[in-house]
Amino acid sequence: MPKGRVGKYFHAIGKRKTAIASVRLYEKGTGSFIVNGKKMTEFINGKDFEEIAWAPLRAVHALKSYDIQINVAGGGHRAQVDAIKHGISRALTKADIMLRPTLKKAGFLTRDPRIKERKKPGLKSARRAPQWSKR
Repeated sequence: MPKGRVGKYFHAIGKRKTAIASVRLYEKGTGSFIVNGKKMTEFINGKDFEEIAWAPLRAVHALKSYDIQINVAGGGHRAQVDAIKHGISRALTKADIMLRPTLKKAGFLTRDPRIKERKKPGLKSARRAPQWSKR
């Protein structure tokens, strides 16, 4: 694992389904975005996912203001990107509390509570019942 940047940072955790992103937002940055030791473009495949990850920074006009270092684990690609978005939003509010209304209005601070429903006894999956036969 490469050495991280040294200096003052704001730490936050973002979550989505089973994905957890640990975000460090460094002050006085140049806009570098490191995810699990790789550049964001190497880690996140797809322009749509990049746009989702950048959304909180675009909303507060801070694309080049911070350096961001993220460790993300669990879940799939989409859940990891949403966890990154949630973590960045929470770190931005720690960096500057005046950004909170903008991020809150855009819906970036609300954790998506939807998770996989557990399997129930007597059923084939969470809600799927065995096929019923009249005779």
